[in-house]
Amino acid sequence: MNHPFERILLATEHTEFDSGSERVAFEMAQRCRLPLMVVLPVVSNPEFEITAPQLAARNDREAASKADALRNTAMQLGVQLEIHVRHGEEKYLEIVNEAKEKQADLIITRRRGKRSFLAKLLVGEMVSKVAGHAPCSVLLVPRNGNMWSNGVLATVDDSEYSPRITSTAAAIAKEYALPLTILSVAETTALHEKAEAVASRYAGTVTGLNVVVRQLVLTGRPHEQILAASQSVGADLIVVGQRGESNAVVRMLLGSTMQKVVGMTDQPVLVVPA
Repeated sequence: MNHPFERILLATEHTEFDSGSERVAFEMAQRCRLPLMVVLPVVSNPEFEITAPQLAARNDREAASKADALRNTAMQLGVQLEIHVRHGEEKYLEIVNEAKEKQADLIITRRRGKRSFLAKLLVGEMVSKVAGHAPCSVLLVPRNGNMWSNGVLATVDDSEYSPRITSTAAAIAKEYALPLTILSVAETTALHEKAEAVASRYAGTVTGLNVVVRQLVLTGRPHEQILAASQSVGADLIVVGQRGESNAVVRMLLGSTMQKVVGMTDQPVLVVPA
């Protein structure tokens, strides 16, 4: 079976917020008969280990317990599991470095963890940094998220991301025998014709892949139209492109439109690099 992703890395802290990403990762690995790599990031540094050895030891015990729980789940599902507990000052760096070292082509992680003083964030700070720095595609799954079973929505424009968005979305749609919708959003009516040309161009690249494809062009604010489109076509996986915009507070790396899409949808969102 040729799955669009062959080396899947689940990044989790095994909390209630990680339940959706864990569920999707295990189901994907089980369905496609793929091994599943797991990274459990633990915040630590030499100073902390010296000044607070008891706390450091407690963190290690908790991580070991979480790893055992994940192994039990894998055993029940018949999934081959490889778990690595990584210690470092920045969780996102440990996840990104694990992905690089293991040559992962997909990271699956949660959308957001426990809210802190940055309560208005639509996407968690750690998760945003993972998606922004990852060397591969990143699947962001809400706590109640599930595997897709209705359709795939690919959002395209005239950026460098669109070819990869289209090919990845088409591969997933083919693998899961789902319809694919190619969406292009015109922010104003004056740009509608251009958006139609973009949608047509990328829909044409899917021809011959044995995938049911439809084109959709909407006018308005991009994040609002993407969310509306996912509802209207019944898509339960949204595929978007990684962005390089930054945020002065948390250095968000998804771009404002993608932050809103990821944060406001109930569906998993796949972020692909150019």
